[in-house]
Amino acid sequence: MVKSDKFTPIDATQTPRFADVATFMRTVRHPISDEIDIGLCGVPFDLGLNYRSGPRDAPAAVRDASRLIRMAHPVSGIKPYELCNVADVGDAPVNPMNKDESIDKIEAFFAEMKAAGIRPIAIGGDHTVPLPVLRALAKDEPVGLLQFDAHADILDELCGTKVNHATIMRRGVEEGLIDPSRVVQLGLRGSRFGDDDIRFGQDAGFRCITIDEYEELGRAETIRIINETLGDGPSYVTLDIDGIDPSYCPGTPVPEIGGLLPRDVQVILRSLQGKNIVGADICEVAPCYDPTGVTCVTAANMMFEMLCIIAVASAGKA
Repeated sequence: MVKSDKFTPIDATQTPRFADVATFMRTVRHPISDEIDIGLCGVPFDLGLNYRSGPRDAPAAVRDASRLIRMAHPVSGIKPYELCNVADVGDAPVNPMNKDESIDKIEAFFAEMKAAGIRPIAIGGDHTVPLPVLRALAKDEPVGLLQFDAHADILDELCGTKVNHATIMRRGVEEGLIDPSRVVQLGLRGSRFGDDDIRFGQDAGFRCITIDEYEELGRAETIRIINETLGDGPSYVTLDIDGIDPSYCPGTPVPEIGGLLPRDVQVILRSLQGKNIVGADICEVAPCYDPTGVTCVTAANMMFEMLCIIAVASAGKA
């Protein structure tokens, strides 16, 4: 891929953050194209929820919050826009009255990105979103997966439906999209419907790290486990924002107390530098439940963390 200056984001030292139309991290808005290495996108879909709605509004809100993000990583020094062509490719199309049609449209959108050689970073949307994304990205080869989440998302069905925000990890294994031996679920906690809320993943071979075990292991040992489990193969990262404690990210449909700190998630994401990360998402951000906007600011910063590690992988410097 030839690096092109036309994909350089707007510089806040030249144009104030509050000016112009919001795009993810002030990147250029551009249709899906083989000129692009990394595509930032939204998936305004929340028909897979069984509790509070609202994540359909996240892409627009996170775009606005991401005006805060600058050009270079403060620790690694990675300058993603110098390594890759990065663009905001818009939102996946959805039908707000039809869940199944929306899921098909979302899959087609990401399949188009994959065909163009683009690694996506998506802002959902509820946590149904990773399933159609993986159907597009992992159609030919299953991926390893790091999941930040309060919930394991391995139910067989919920409210009589097989595809929703509580079933994606089970469907991903059954459909051959996820390599269960290369899965880490981090931050699991909260009351459960029953033992089946987590058992399928454990039996399949997931490394399931509850928040209680995380406190016992410590961050450094958890990072070692994650990196060892993911290995060198293609991997995907999904961050359900409810994996983070709701005192930091209250804007989410299913808040669970006692979660990860934003600092933990930042450092763990940074540890993935050198991994072959083929895509990522941040889901379950519901701006309507957070008048402070800090949930969207946190999501925007985590998106930048993802961008930096994926830029290194995309540029062949992993």
